[in-house]
Amino acid sequence: MPVPTIASNSKSMVYDSLQLGTMGLSQDAFMYGMMGFNRLLNNGKLHNDSVIAIVDFSLPSTQKRLFVIDIKNGRLLFNTLVSHGKNTGKLNATSFSNATNSNKSSLGFYITDNTYQGEHGLSLRLQGTEKGINDNAMHRGIVMHGASYVNEDFISNQGYIGRSLGCPAIPDEIHREVIEALKGGACLFIYSANKNYIAHSKMLKQDKTLAMSTPVL
Repeated sequence: MPVPTIASNSKSMVYDSLQLGTMGLSQDAFMYGMMGFNRLLNNGKLHNDSVIAIVDFSLPSTQKRLFVIDIKNGRLLFNTLVSHGKNTGKLNATSFSNATNSNKSSLGFYITDNTYQGEHGLSLRLQGTEKGINDNAMHRGIVMHGASYVNEDFISNQGYIGRSLGCPAIPDEIHREVIEALKGGACLFIYSANKNYIAHSKMLKQDKTLAMSTPVL
């Protein structure tokens, strides 16, 4: 049975009331993100359905481009810096790959998995949901983790934050709180205004009613 949804104007109200546009999150990133969230939710894929995380790679790495939104209560929980892969670009993320050893970021929808203690401390495994686009994430070891190279000092020194091997790395000082909010089956959407991704993503080719709705949870 489909999850109940409400009118598209309520969805726009969330975007507007949280002033996400003024913080840099593109409306396309938000609308596409909610589209995929609704699809995953209706398919019973989300076990942590109270939040959505959106990474907006249409923004440069000097901007806080990770947005963690509390869907149930209409609150912005976190807005912080996040890295892209070293072969994806320098200041801007422009090239993406699903291939092992590409050291590039992969776009699309992920479902968060379990946490573990790795070389970067507490880390969050990510399961890519889009075949041929990000479904190699587990094999590649693409995870969310903290990193000392994701901070304002790097921006001041070199004009962009440090880059990862493809992981969405976030600042050390906040990584535990973000990971705790997202672990256990939440939706993570990594967006770019990339024509190839938008044209080929099956997650973005769904019923218009679902695309223009916000879940009631």
